[in-house]
Amino acid sequence: MPFMQIRELADRIRSNVGRVIVGKEDVVDQLLIALISSGHVLLEDVPGTGKTLLAKAMARSLGCGFKRIQFTPDLLPSDLSGIHYYNQKLSEFEFRPGPLFTNILLADEINRATPRTQSSLLECMEERQISIDGHTHRLSRPFLVIATQNPIESQGTFPLPEAQLDRFLFKIKMGYPTAEEGLHILKRFKEANPLESIESVADASDITLAQDTYAQVSVSDDVLVYLLHIVERTRVHADVAVGVSPRGSQALLKAAQVHAIIRGRDFVTPDDVKAMAEPVMAHRMLLKAALRSRQAEAVRTIIDKILLDVPVPAEAKSFA
Repeated sequence: MPFMQIRELADRIRSNVGRVIVGKEDVVDQLLIALISSGHVLLEDVPGTGKTLLAKAMARSLGCGFKRIQFTPDLLPSDLSGIHYYNQKLSEFEFRPGPLFTNILLADEINRATPRTQSSLLECMEERQISIDGHTHRLSRPFLVIATQNPIESQGTFPLPEAQLDRFLFKIKMGYPTAEEGLHILKRFKEANPLESIESVADASDITLAQDTYAQVSVSDDVLVYLLHIVERTRVHADVAVGVSPRGSQALLKAAQVHAIIRGRDFVTPDDVKAMAEPVMAHRMLLKAALRSRQAEAVRTIIDKILLDVPVPAEAKSFA
């Protein structure tokens, strides 16, 4: 698939989602980048900011399989993956697939499930497969996990461990709408829910073609070195206990490549790396104990300082 077609595909999906979601263009773009780069997204914000609505609007725009799981403390791994049950009519065991066998999975309030259930997502998110009773089942493409969590409630929740956070390409905050956006929301939802009227503007084959193509975006050695210097600074920073992993540096590269495509380029610039640095790296950094009480604010400050300090290579190409 030519890069221009990928950009047009992203434009169609963005426009369709925009029929439901008011504003939040950056959030929608990051969701599109995760989809095309085969990543996953953790949406975190207070209730009522549109996390679930955004996930549903994206799923309807794609025309792919969609399942929603409401995570609760009594949810078991088998409730996600499926079970083998005994079919009395056939006198044999049959496999009944769980909701993980889909294209887009909405894991609603993921931090309400126990660590045992949360960890059941690790294999499918990283390897796109599920192992059940000694059998490995491949998941269909595309496969996107959109998880949500509420940051203001701690009772009855189980924070995601760092190993699972590292599986998410982005951790995104929705944020409150502006006063003008709030007025548009009231008018748009006054009589009916626009989610019910939107139709798909792409299918699974469009997404898989884009996923097979985006990695061909050109990245110069200078930009690769620039990206690595940014990541390495997180590992040696005085206030950071655990820096960004090699998986994180790969995620930053993938996100920058797709960001370049949707901005109309076939090559990555330092600005693409800068734009993707915070949403890719912030949730992968663990600060030292003295700063953990204000983790989010301190991480943003550290990343901004790193981006200012690391020398930016001269751009060798112009817009193509």
